[in-house]
Amino acid sequence: MLLSLSTTAVLAGPIERACLSSDRKAATRPVCACVQQVADMTLRGGDQRKAAAFFKDPDRAQKVRMSKTDNDNDFWRRYKAFGEQAEAYCAR
Repeated sequence: MLLSLSTTAVLAGPIERACLSSDRKAATRPVCACVQQVADMTLRGGDQRKAAAFFKDPDRAQKVRMSKTDNDNDFWRRYKAFGEQAEAYCAR
């Protein structure tokens, strides 16, 4: 019995899967895996799923960023810190 999914795809987290399915030129397997590693260290599961949705719908990120709710503001602080850490860690 052959499985059509690679082990990497099965083990990939939501950020990595969204990154790999994006049309961004820099979205290589190593970069996406690195970003997922940083996400695993800095974002909870729900935050990762919310952030992964931004890959398909960038306008959603803008709506969350501009939101005035405490939940969105707290998420945005965590998301911004994640982005800064991913940029520093994965750009090596």
